[in-house]
Amino acid sequence: LNVTIATNGAEAVEMFKDKKYDLILMDANMPVLNGIEATSQIIEIEKEKKLEHTPIIALTANALKGDRDRFLAAGMDEYLSKPIDNGKLLEALQLFL
Repeated sequence: LNVTIATNGAEAVEMFKDKKYDLILMDANMPVLNGIEATSQIIEIEKEKKLEHTPIIALTANALKGDRDRFLAAGMDEYLSKPIDNGKLLEALQLFL
Protein backbone atom coordinates (compact mmCIF):
# COMPACT_ATOMS: atom_id res chain seq x y z
CA LEU A 1 0.00 0.00 0.00
CA ASN A 2 1.09 3.55 -0.69
CA VAL A 3 -0.04 5.82 2.13
CA THR A 4 -0.53 9.58 2.15
CA ILE A 5 -1.20 11.32 5.46
CA ALA A 6 -3.26 14.46 6.01
CA THR A 7 -2.80 16.31 9.28
CA ASN A 8 -6.39 17.58 9.41
CA GLY A 9 -9.72 17.24 7.65
CA ALA A 10 -9.34 20.34 5.49
CA GLU A 11 -6.01 19.07 4.22
CA ALA A 12 -7.59 15.69 3.46
CA VAL A 13 -10.24 17.38 1.30
CA GLU A 14 -7.62 19.44 -0.55
CA MET A 15 -5.53 16.33 -1.16
CA PHE A 16 -8.59 14.54 -2.53
CA LYS A 17 -9.15 17.36 -5.03
CA ASP A 18 -5.69 16.80 -6.50
CA LYS A 19 -5.37 13.02 -6.56
CA LYS A 20 -7.43 9.87 -6.94
CA TYR A 21 -7.27 7.51 -3.98
CA ASP A 22 -8.41 3.88 -3.85
CA LEU A 23 -9.54 4.20 -0.23
CA ILE A 24 -9.62 6.79 2.53
CA LEU A 25 -9.10 6.04 6.22
CA MET A 26 -10.84 8.99 7.86
CA ASP A 27 -10.21 9.89 11.49
CA ALA A 28 -13.43 11.20 12.95
CA ASN A 29 -11.90 13.73 15.34
CA MET A 30 -9.40 15.73 13.30
CA PRO A 31 -8.59 19.38 13.84
CA VAL A 32 -9.77 22.16 11.49
CA LEU A 33 -12.45 19.96 9.87
CA ASN A 34 -13.76 16.78 11.47
CA GLY A 35 -14.08 13.49 9.63
CA ILE A 36 -17.82 13.73 9.07
CA GLU A 37 -17.52 17.19 7.49
CA ALA A 38 -14.50 16.13 5.43
CA THR A 39 -16.42 13.08 4.21
CA SER A 40 -19.39 15.27 3.29
CA GLN A 41 -17.15 17.58 1.26
CA ILE A 42 -15.44 14.67 -0.49
CA ILE A 43 -18.82 13.18 -1.46
CA GLU A 44 -19.93 16.58 -2.81
CA ILE A 45 -16.74 16.80 -4.91
CA GLU A 46 -17.43 13.32 -6.27
CA LYS A 47 -20.98 14.34 -7.23
CA GLU A 48 -19.91 17.65 -8.80
CA LYS A 49 -17.13 16.04 -10.85
CA LYS A 50 -19.14 12.86 -11.53
CA LEU A 51 -16.38 10.75 -10.01
CA GLU A 52 -16.65 7.15 -8.92
CA HIS A 53 -17.11 6.96 -5.15
CA THR A 54 -13.97 6.47 -3.10
CA PRO A 55 -14.60 4.14 -0.14
CA ILE A 56 -14.17 5.89 3.22
CA ILE A 57 -13.52 3.97 6.42
CA ALA A 58 -14.14 5.83 9.67
CA LEU A 59 -11.47 5.45 12.33
CA THR A 60 -12.65 6.68 15.70
CA ALA A 61 -12.42 6.37 19.44
CA ASN A 62 -16.20 6.95 19.45
CA ALA A 63 -17.39 3.43 20.15
CA LEU A 64 -20.69 4.01 21.88
CA LYS A 65 -23.96 2.45 20.80
CA GLY A 66 -25.17 4.20 17.68
CA ASP A 67 -21.78 5.63 16.65
CA ARG A 68 -21.33 3.13 13.82
CA ASP A 69 -24.76 4.01 12.41
CA ARG A 70 -24.00 7.73 12.70
CA PHE A 71 -20.78 7.45 10.68
CA LEU A 72 -22.36 5.22 8.05
CA ALA A 73 -25.29 7.63 7.76
CA ALA A 74 -22.77 10.44 7.18
CA GLY A 75 -21.57 8.67 4.05
CA MET A 76 -18.71 6.59 5.33
CA ASP A 77 -18.62 3.04 4.01
CA GLU A 78 -17.19 1.19 7.01
CA TYR A 79 -16.38 1.89 10.64
CA LEU A 80 -13.49 0.82 12.87
CA SER A 81 -13.12 1.83 16.50
CA LYS A 82 -9.79 2.61 18.13
CA PRO A 83 -7.57 1.08 19.20
CA ILE A 84 -7.47 -0.49 15.76
CA ASP A 85 -7.52 -4.27 15.64
CA ASN A 86 -5.19 -5.31 12.79
CA GLY A 87 -7.42 -8.21 11.80
CA LYS A 88 -10.50 -5.99 11.56
CA LEU A 89 -8.51 -3.41 9.59
CA LEU A 90 -7.40 -6.07 7.14
CA GLU A 91 -10.99 -7.29 6.76
CA ALA A 92 -12.19 -3.74 6.08
CA LEU A 93 -9.44 -3.13 3.52
CA GLN A 94 -10.30 -6.36 1.75
CA LEU A 95 -13.90 -5.19 1.34
CA PHE A 96 -12.78 -2.35 -0.91
CA LEU A 97 -9.35 -3.12 -2.35
